Amino acid sequence: MSSSTLLEPELREAETMGDETARFEELLLQASRELQQAQATTPESTQIQPQPGFCIKTNSSEGKVFINICHSPSIPPPADLTEDELLQMLEEDQAGFRIPMSLGEPHAELDAKGQGCTAYDVAVNSDFYRRMQNSDFLRELVVTIAREGLEDKYSLQLNPEWRMLKNRTFLGSISQQNIRSKQRPRIQELGNLHTPDSRGPEGGPKKPHLSLWLEAPDLLLAEIDLPKLDRALGLSLEIGENRLVMGGSQQLYHLDAYIPLRINSEESKAAFHRKRKQLMVAMPLLSVPS
Repeated sequence: MSSSTLLEPELREAETMGDETARFEELLLQASRELQQAQATTPESTQIQPQPGFCIKTNSSEGKVFINICHSPSIPPPADLTEDELLQMLEEDQAGFRIPMSLGEPHAELDAKGQGCTAYDVAVNSDFYRRMQNSDFLRELVVTIAREGLEDKYSLQLNPEWRMLKNRTFLGSISQQNIRSKQRPRIQELGNLHTPDSRGPEGGPKKPHLSLWLEAPDLLLAEIDLPKLDRALGLSLEIGENRLVMGGSQQLYHLDAYIPLRINSEESKAAFHRKRKQLMVAMPLLSVPS
């Protein structure tokens, strides 16, 4: 994936806010207003009491570390994907799958030998936890994501090697945690920038269907339908501050979309979902619509 300014002056003159573009911008702004209104009437956080699940032992440069993997029905579940679908996404080496989890504060504890150590509580959705109990793959994935999340949040360096405690489901005590009261909603699909006839010139590439929505006030997501493709090989994607251009060596599809928001192209990411035959793009915004 690459980024570019993509000849913005010529673009703005060519686009000049036609009916489709104006309608799209109106939908974006409406979605943003609805999201902000929903957040204004909902408390920012609520307290939960995670339930114990299992405990793993690892270490850092400062000593032994225990991670209590807990669960709560108040944590939103991840996307309902099969293990095969998830493996396909991970093979693309893209962050196309997220597991919502709450990372608790460190608390000092004593291990079985009476020696000092540090423990962390990490909570996931209860239904997902029950599913994870029957899958070594999901358990390994959750532990890896939890470890990386703790490293990022608390500037740690944890040993990737770990073992599960056999006779203890948690170490120390599991404290209450504050979580966002309501999951940020997908306000609505924001439609297609193109006319109903998505065919390109005779014998030329087709314009694919593009759906966009605000996942959060500062994050725009896109799904591009590519039913004739089996993989991302040969696809090219360029993201400018307010433009998304997709093409490919096979000349099957070409998309050139003006987006009336300021996109952080350097932080944008894309992943191709083989089963759905969709290119998914996450685009952080440089400024939030008002």
